[in-house]
Amino acid sequence: MLVQIYEVQTPEEAVALARLGVDHIGVLVGDGAFQRELSADQARAIFEATPYGSKRVALSLSADLGEVHRVVEQTRPDIVHIGAAVELFSIADTRVLKTEFPHVAIMRAIPVVDAASIEWARAYRRVADFLLLDSHDPGDRQIGGLGRTHDWSISRRIVDEVSIPAILAGGLDADNVAAAIAAVHPAGVDSKTKTDRIDGIAKDLEKVRRFVAAAKITT
Repeated sequence: MLVQIYEVQTPEEAVALARLGVDHIGVLVGDGAFQRELSADQARAIFEATPYGSKRVALSLSADLGEVHRVVEQTRPDIVHIGAAVELFSIADTRVLKTEFPHVAIMRAIPVVDAASIEWARAYRRVADFLLLDSHDPGDRQIGGLGRTHDWSISRRIVDEVSIPAILAGGLDADNVAAAIAAVHPAGVDSKTKTDRIDGIAKDLEKVRRFVAAAKITT
């Protein structure tokens, strides 16, 4: 079971998370249009410190292809996570990224809202290397970041019907991740809000440790 943790803030934090068994080290990168975005220079420093064996994931919430291209070009992650709403960043744009950066895996966020979510997921066959199944409020510019769970039965249908490895996100913590895995059977699980410190500016390493243990004991 892959474990993905956002939002890593420092090189030291990346090293600590990797030592706890985190497989995907996630960094929110941008030009300041969204809260908590780190610069490309900050993200690159984190990725350079990330130990071998953990994948470096650059999350962009931008709907602008040029901005996402800049993030990938300047940080050179293992995976680029496209988090803009599906109506704002197209499949065609995603294909352009795949062509321009063939050695960077693409993770596309899918809003889990209703049956239409399954069709969105299907549309990314042969385009995305991972799907990130997350909670979403229609009208939001971004997918996820809400700290709440969604209808896992829809996510399970995506896992069963779409042949792309799926990472389940949305309000997961050590207390509910085992149930989520049992319900959805994803390739991995993701946590941001529920593994933050109370102040929200860094990760709570004990929460992360418990999350990793709960996720991996099920596999």
